Amino acid sequence: MTAVPALAVEDLSVEFRTRSGVVKALEHVSFAVGKGETLAIVGESGSGKSVTAYALMGILDPAGRITAGRAVLGGLDLISASASQLADVRGREIAMIFQNPRTALNPIRPVGRQIADVLMRHGNVPRVEAPARAVDLLRAVGITDPARRAKAYPFEMSGGMCQRVMIAIALAARPALLIADEPTTGLDVTTQAVIMDIIAELAGESGMATIFITHDLALAGQRADRVVVMHAGHVVENAATRALIARPSHPYTAELIAATPDSAASLDALASIPGSLPDLRRADLPPCRYSERCPRKVERCDAPLPRPALAEHFVACWNPL
Repeated sequence: MTAVPALAVEDLSVEFRTRSGVVKALEHVSFAVGKGETLAIVGESGSGKSVTAYALMGILDPAGRITAGRAVLGGLDLISASASQLADVRGREIAMIFQNPRTALNPIRPVGRQIADVLMRHGNVPRVEAPARAVDLLRAVGITDPARRAKAYPFEMSGGMCQRVMIAIALAARPALLIADEPTTGLDVTTQAVIMDIIAELAGESGMATIFITHDLALAGQRADRVVVMHAGHVVENAATRALIARPSHPYTAELIAATPDSAASLDALASIPGSLPDLRRADLPPCRYSERCPRKVERCDAPLPRPALAEHFVACWNPL
């Protein structure tokens, strides 16, 4: 990671107020991503990966509330920024590829005009030039016959093509940071590889930092420089990808790796993670939210855990591997 990170997140905490109680969705989340670096955030469904992204983008559900933390991007704290400041930096300095492109795209507006809107709003591109630049972006993300496709509506395109359009929109203004939330969900293996190659190539050209959110640890191992492992709203491990895959320190990380399919192994060798995520509405949540599932639990696990630190290899565990 570079000496000055593109984004530094410190002590981010988020809660949701529901009819059945307060959900402590994130607690003391900290990590950083450098310029030109790809950081993967991995974990089970419900671990807080997407909530982290929405908090950074300032698009949490109305029931959600950031209770603590900072997230500094280019000198601006995204957490304390005003609504007008966030509206200005979204699309220009920070952009996001959503998990389901069909719901993220405007269904009644041609995709070329949607790209042009971003170019005019955040890229300072004149109105007369924006349509041609939108076609260029569609060509850059690998869409054939881009001039014709620019006039198409999202419902006239495949899932893979809609995802490419989302990438074109996200990268239109050449942001400093791209958040890709499960960008290959629902796509076939070949299209997944193409999408990830496009993101990596365009990021490499501009030095853009990338946060890649996924439940697929194998894909993260192939594509990321660093990996942040989350469980039930906590960062449990943060390390360089090779070091984490080769020698995981947190028991949960090791369980995730053991549960990852390997083409060279049989199905019998595939492990499952025992138990389930704790109810985050509980008033008596343990300091380590994995402790009730953990085979390495010791008496000290009931003591408060060390806070996530921006270290080369951080692990939140009193009895690591």
